[in-house]
Amino acid sequence: MADDTVGTDGGASTDGLPPGGPPPGSGEPDPSDSLRMFGAVVQALREHARLSREQFAPLVRFSRHTVASVEQGRRMPDPSFVERAEEALGNTGALRNAVRHIARRPGLAAWFRQWARLEALAITLYTYECRLIPGLLQTEAYARTLFTNQLPPLADDQIEAQWAARSERQRLLWERPNTAYSFILEEQLFLRRTGGVEVTRALMDHVLEVAELRNVEIQVMPLVREKHAGLDGPMQLLETPENRWFAYNEGQRGGLFISDPKEISVLQRRYARMRSQALTLEDSVSLLQRMRGAL
Repeated sequence: MADDTVGTDGGASTDGLPPGGPPPGSGEPDPSDSLRMFGAVVQALREHARLSREQFAPLVRFSRHTVASVEQGRRMPDPSFVERAEEALGNTGALRNAVRHIARRPGLAAWFRQWARLEALAITLYTYECRLIPGLLQTEAYARTLFTNQLPPLADDQIEAQWAARSERQRLLWERPNTAYSFILEEQLFLRRTGGVEVTRALMDHVLEVAELRNVEIQVMPLVREKHAGLDGPMQLLETPENRWFAYNEGQRGGLFISDPKEISVLQRRYARMRSQALTLEDSVSLLQRMRGAL
């Protein structure tokens, strides 16, 4: 069934996973896992404060049954619950940080929330794109150009929700300095001038600024390249803190979440080969600077 919310970086996407999450035995995290983890954190902090559920409930102004549902991972916590629980349990910031990874934010397709939760925890994230600038690197003007030209058309509130979700994801580049980000971008993505010259110029400035971050590597795949390991299309690879690898491939109307180590090994080898085929980090920056000056 089509979903009119955005996936990783582009337009409307369909659910690439069966209803209710990934298939049994796939090794992919169940969408309820993060709710249970959040609930366990609430319970641990409450018990550390030596509060029973009956004592804790009036502090957060929810019933004891609601507190139990949150702690057992059966209920999405209300924002006011999170804020009051923080105040009651010492304002550690743990709950505010944890809830960001489970919030059912509008603007993210149901199936992409699963990838977004992993993305927010990843210690390594590799991205190759040949269709459009990845969402983590987009400017607001570039993203809005994509949203407003989407078919079927999006309503204004949908566009606002999608940009809000995308800009929230982009904070990862600055908020997770110990995560290694690698991007391989086709030169043609800048030559297309999506949104016009001014939008493209601002986009290049932004990409060059991000490239200065110590935890980010950006390489450009030149327009002319006789050998190319990524001709099967875009890909994303990530490594979790437990050193598990997952991959994600997105098409026009669907996405594929991959956890099979054999399949991921193939994609890792292809990505490694592309890194050797793309321009070096220094040459990539130099090319973008020249292209920007030629606009």
